[in-house]
Amino acid sequence: MERRFYLNFTFEDWSQWVISHNYPSFIAKQIFEWILKGVNDPFKFTNIPKDLKEKLYIFFDWDLPKIDTRLESQDKSTKYLLKLNDGKLIEMVLMPSLDRVTLCISSQVGCRMNCSFCQTGKMGLLRNLSFGEILSQILIANNELQNRKVTNIVFMGMGEPLDNFDELVKALKVMTSLDGLNLSKHKVTVSTSGLVPEIEALGKEVAVSLAISFHTPFDDERSSMMPINRKYPLEMLKNALLKYPIQTRHGITLEYVMIKDKNDSLKHAKALVKFAHGLKVKVNLIPLNPHPGTAMEPALEENLKAFQNYLETRSISAPVRYSRGQDVSAACGQLAIKRKEELHADPRLLWRQRRSEERV
Repeated sequence: MERRFYLNFTFEDWSQWVISHNYPSFIAKQIFEWILKGVNDPFKFTNIPKDLKEKLYIFFDWDLPKIDTRLESQDKSTKYLLKLNDGKLIEMVLMPSLDRVTLCISSQVGCRMNCSFCQTGKMGLLRNLSFGEILSQILIANNELQNRKVTNIVFMGMGEPLDNFDELVKALKVMTSLDGLNLSKHKVTVSTSGLVPEIEALGKEVAVSLAISFHTPFDDERSSMMPINRKYPLEMLKNALLKYPIQTRHGITLEYVMIKDKNDSLKHAKALVKFAHGLKVKVNLIPLNPHPGTAMEPALEENLKAFQNYLETRSISAPVRYSRGQDVSAACGQLAIKRKEELHADPRLLWRQRRSEERV
């Protein structure tokens, strides 16, 4: 008998399961509450019958993904490489601050969007995460925090969340429901490269905060940088954004990676203002985080400031967001690729390499 991963059960699934095994329906709520508290050992569920604990242990896989690598940054953020139960690797980043704890999570192993500035896209798509694997990242993070809890979620890790729509929605409903993790919808942000039908569907299913990986207001440039734009160009994207239910006072966020001599001119700023007309948006200006395999460089400081000033004088909020954890393999996917290469390398060579590094 194949054991099912316990987090891949919704509350409704648990209700059906306990009834099918001749237990009262209210026990499903008790089980689900223990799970959301981060307890992944049924023998620690103190308010359910002993024989049920034994059945739960037999029928379900209670192992969370393992922490393969933990890298702590000077800015207090921590990047984690997690090994899933099938051995595949994903990343998450925990970013505590005074008034919140933000967790950046993955939705896929790899990604098929192939954006030119993104390291994860070089991996291709290996597989989707189940909604339980998405949720497991929050439970692992809460275990790591001990005295605090995750308050904000951003789907800005590995993968295109809307390319894994059904599992994403299941996870979001658990995150935001009163009987789930009870996170506010404006504190859960899904970032997408621009899958228009799924943006519209998300607004109807569970309208959390929305961020668009944007990066240039010109279709030809965006199609070159982000192939998804060939299928859903900027006009289609804007129409979808006009219909999306707004969750925060800033509206929808446009993520704009500032790349030297690519998208950092005043011509781009003017066209961006034109695109934003009629939309409630803020623009996060993000200096490019260089990574192996790219010749692109971050925009010069003076160009970034001029770009920001132009937007703000046109009443568009445009904060500069420097990536946290830049000293610990900051590019998304970089750590997973590096670790995968290590796992497939000759262990004797790795041992010699590490000894050499230690001597230096």
